[in-house]
Amino acid sequence: MALEKLTSEIQSLERKITLLLNEFKGLKSANEQLKRQNIALEDQLKQKNEQIQNFQNQIKISKIAGSVGADRRDASELKKKIDDYVNEIDRCIAHLSQ
Repeated sequence: MALEKLTSEIQSLERKITLLLNEFKGLKSANEQLKRQNIALEDQLKQKNEQIQNFQNQIKISKIAGSVGADRRDASELKKKIDDYVNEIDRCIAHLSQ
């Protein structure tokens, strides 16, 4: 009788171990899938942040371009302003390249 009880308990433990191993495999697979999804979402977030930064730079450039009035006739002053804008754009491009 004790042997039958022991055999029964061992079989019960084996079933439980098998169930735990199957659950572990399923959770491991789900974890790997979530890691891949997380990486993909991080990439999307990075792209969206870059797009936002590009839009912000476009807005800034539009504001700068709008600040140049049509009443400015002095060519040297206008040339200096354009050079400043080009330098600002170069800084923005360098920042985006990082």
